[in-house]
Amino acid sequence: MSDGVSYGHMEVEFTQHARDVIAERRLDFDWIRRTMTTPQLVEDAADGTRHFLARVPEQEGRVLRVVVNPQVDPPLVVTVFLDRRMRGCVG
Repeated sequence: MSDGVSYGHMEVEFTQHARDVIAERRLDFDWIRRTMTTPQLVEDAADGTRHFLARVPEQEGRVLRVVVNPQVDPPLVVTVFLDRRMRGCVG
């Protein structure tokens, strides 16, 4: 059984850390899907990761950051969190 999840045209897998924080922080997979398929901002970090950011209406407009390693196939979601630093910077 694969850990892969399809988000539109994008098939991704999740690290154990990502799965753990999603459960601990009660993040909804629909929010993650929306953020990755229709991000309001995409940042390419110096470490090679790509960061997808979008406001989550269900979380009072807080910004969800989905950090992905795009250098592997399929891409690997490394971590996910509500980014307080970006609250006034996105959308």
